[in-house]
Amino acid sequence: MGSFIHAVEDEMLCTSLMTDKVPYFNAPIYLQNKSVIGKVDEILGPINEVYFSVKMGEGMVASSFKQGDKVYIAGDKLLPIERFLPKPKVIGGLKKARGARGGVGRGRGMSGGRGSRGGGRGFGRGGSRGGFGDQRNILHAVENHQVLIVVGETGSGKTTQIPQYLYEAGWASDSNVIVCTQPRRVAVTSVASRVAAEVGTVLGDEVGYTIRFEDVTSKDRTRICYVTDGILFREIIVDPLLSRYSVIMVDEAHERSVYTDMLLILLKKICVKRPSLRVIISSATLDAHAFHSFFTSNSGADTAKVVSFKGSTYPVQVAYLQYPTPDYVKAASDLIKEIHSKQGPGDILVFLTGQDEINQCLELLMDAQSRVPSSLQGLAPIALHAGLSINEQMKVFEPTTPGIRKVVIATNIAEASITIEGIHFVIDCGYVKMHTFNAAFGMSILAIVPTSQASAIQRAGRAGRTSLGICYRLYPATTFATLAQVSAPQIVHTDLTQPILGLKSLGIDNLMKLHWLSLPPSSNISQALDTLMKAGILDESGGLTSKGQKIAEFPLDMVMTSMLINSEEFGCGEEILNIVAMSNNIFVMPQNDSKTLAELEHRKFIAEEGDHLTLLNVYNAFSKFGRSKTWCKSHAVSFRALSRAVSIQAQLKKYMERFQIPIKSCQGNASSLQQCIAKSSVNNVAKLLSDGTYESLRGHLVGLAAIYIICNVQEKA
Repeated sequence: MGSFIHAVEDEMLCTSLMTDKVPYFNAPIYLQNKSVIGKVDEILGPINEVYFSVKMGEGMVASSFKQGDKVYIAGDKLLPIERFLPKPKVIGGLKKARGARGGVGRGRGMSGGRGSRGGGRGFGRGGSRGGFGDQRNILHAVENHQVLIVVGETGSGKTTQIPQYLYEAGWASDSNVIVCTQPRRVAVTSVASRVAAEVGTVLGDEVGYTIRFEDVTSKDRTRICYVTDGILFREIIVDPLLSRYSVIMVDEAHERSVYTDMLLILLKKICVKRPSLRVIISSATLDAHAFHSFFTSNSGADTAKVVSFKGSTYPVQVAYLQYPTPDYVKAASDLIKEIHSKQGPGDILVFLTGQDEINQCLELLMDAQSRVPSSLQGLAPIALHAGLSINEQMKVFEPTTPGIRKVVIATNIAEASITIEGIHFVIDCGYVKMHTFNAAFGMSILAIVPTSQASAIQRAGRAGRTSLGICYRLYPATTFATLAQVSAPQIVHTDLTQPILGLKSLGIDNLMKLHWLSLPPSSNISQALDTLMKAGILDESGGLTSKGQKIAEFPLDMVMTSMLINSEEFGCGEEILNIVAMSNNIFVMPQNDSKTLAELEHRKFIAEEGDHLTLLNVYNAFSKFGRSKTWCKSHAVSFRALSRAVSIQAQLKKYMERFQIPIKSCQGNASSLQQCIAKSSVNNVAKLLSDGTYESLRGHLVGLAAIYIICNVQEKA
């Protein structure tokens, strides 16, 4: 195990140490030189029982079985679905009242005499809405409290309906905008599309969205805007008071992403300067105390109020394994087949930990279909993970033809925010991948760890959005009780280099005195400051250098921006610009007989110097052959991803011109490119030793991940 690898989750780029096995959760992880990285259980607490519980044996039973009713299964066969849930347990949800929409139309005044000042259109023409009581309570609370914490179940409609309530009540008048943040891009685009459809407007007109390198809004007309939390954080750098927004809704706050926490820290300061601003914090868990305490400290109890949002969801039945399974990917695949052959209509949502497991599950389904074609007739599997382009991710929302059952195999990207219509069955593996930053090693460890109880409930709730649902948990009920109640905030176990750069650009110098929602380890803060100083971004006093000011304004992470700035020294601005623009996964890998042909096509672009130059080869070839869709198809590369790269390149080119960074070509000099990349990625550099292993600049032995070009080249040498 052990390797340097870039792992992309949504828009964050980080260096990770990969392991190919799930560790015992009470055991330390060792490198080849026997130096200890740390215990995984320090992340989520003592949960070592979960590993043994989930990783041994197999068999299924309903959660409501009594002791005398338990049915044991030999081997790997699954209990017939008809007997799987004799008396399933209901874990949440309220039965939806038929025909009750509860919306408020145009012209009806709400709360405090504000009335309907939305701009001439009554929102909420379609889709499911919360009850009239929800709308009344929320609008009344917004009028009387600067901060509102809204607690509601996953799928209750908080994300889509609350902004519409606010619009109808006049909070978007006088050119004001209601903004709602999401932790992931796919949530931003899908929710904005849904709300635009409910409103009856073209996406980008009254309702729009902004993600990195993509702005689908109208400066004069957009009144409801969905953005990623990272985008709104960057906007504070330009407009410290966020003056164009009347209401800022931080959605899915329970996920506690880094930028969600950073936003809340800054919004507390902005509220003092802007008493008229309203902040809504939306959470799908009942643990709202931390948010309430944070905003009421030093400002009085009346500053913030907690309200519930019941919305309209259906009950969800939960079933557990009688015994743990040694292979939850295979168990998920078998259960998909069992559901498809024995259960009624309804789509399936499967939660696995990453792209490799998703692809493995897809291959198992394809293999089963090739052996017994009739067994999976009418089944349409589709992947959903952060490595896909936005367009590929959006395919999960496309309706299927009658008689076809959709199976979405996803990471925790599908756990919250997004609503996939028609999901009736959820299969939960019980695990999630987590980045944990180790300050001593200067790298992140990507480990598979058990999910929390809150996340498990979130996943189950995906089945009760539009009808009665069933959630199959691939672990025993006793295991659920051992899970941590909530996941640790990301800010306490992640690399803080990029977030601290953002804070420094806002003039926040004393980080230890900053009122953190959750205080990060001091070692992580020190490591981030050390990295920024060594990169020439901070001076000895901790202030931004001229280079740091440039890097802070680029819409990229520190490494990528450094590559653009350093390209001037090595005379390779044109090539580096094209490489940096290739941020999406551009290679198409079919899950069928065409896979081998696709791999052969991909080999045509491989550069022995590594992935960066391989991507450059693809970009140059795409440009040379007229950016042809036909050319892309014949070479198994994504036309949409490459077209997006061209658009990103044009946007980044404007930044380079603004900062007067020359865009010169190195005329194919690979050495210049490698030097530029290495200088910009100093923390990611490792030296090849005589025995074939690598030593990092910190003296730790590491290995190469098999996904990298250079690794494959060495194996063939």
